[in-house]
Amino acid sequence: MGLLSKKDANLILDPLADNNPITIQVLGICSALAITAELKASIVMAVSVMFVLGIGNVVISLMRNIIPSKIRIIVQLVVVAALVIIVDQVLKAFAYELSKTLSVFVGLIITNCIIMGRFEAFALANGPWRSFLDGIGNSFGYGLILIIVGFFRELLGSGTLLGFKVLGNPIEKTGLYAIGYENNGFMLLSPMALIVVGIIIWVQRSRNKALIEEN
Repeated sequence: MGLLSKKDANLILDPLADNNPITIQVLGICSALAITAELKASIVMAVSVMFVLGIGNVVISLMRNIIPSKIRIIVQLVVVAALVIIVDQVLKAFAYELSKTLSVFVGLIITNCIIMGRFEAFALANGPWRSFLDGIGNSFGYGLILIIVGFFRELLGSGTLLGFKVLGNPIEKTGLYAIGYENNGFMLLSPMALIVVGIIIWVQRSRNKALIEEN
């Protein structure tokens, strides 16, 4: 018998594709637009949300029977705010330059619809283990889209990945630049993130017709 039952495994696997929080539920779009011009920032944001949502779901689940319903939103905000402060302080201690790049967007994790939605819809009604799996699954799905968008935006917009030149040197005209390739500066603008997400949504629905909404 495996560590996870099929039902538990679906909590992790479903948000990666058929129930992705960004492309299917259309949540967390703001950060997908704001911080995906660099792959490193996308990865750090994905890991940060994974920590906050995974731990936060467990905390809310453990407290679910003692939280008065009238103040549950306030309690959820306090939990997520405490976890975000931890993330912010860790980034400032170990990745200060990156923390300045992400700046206000780390703080906005507090109002991320995905996190509050999973607290409300799942953690308040399920045990700690399943809540943890749900948090990890949804943060995986969220992070996957951020990393894909960040990959293409940095590669096509700057010719780099994680800061390393992978297409050649645009100044010395080496690599692809030697045959006339030029970086697409539009890829670094926020609207291009929306276009890349739109392409991902199109590909996803073309592969699974059941995801296409009826008019």
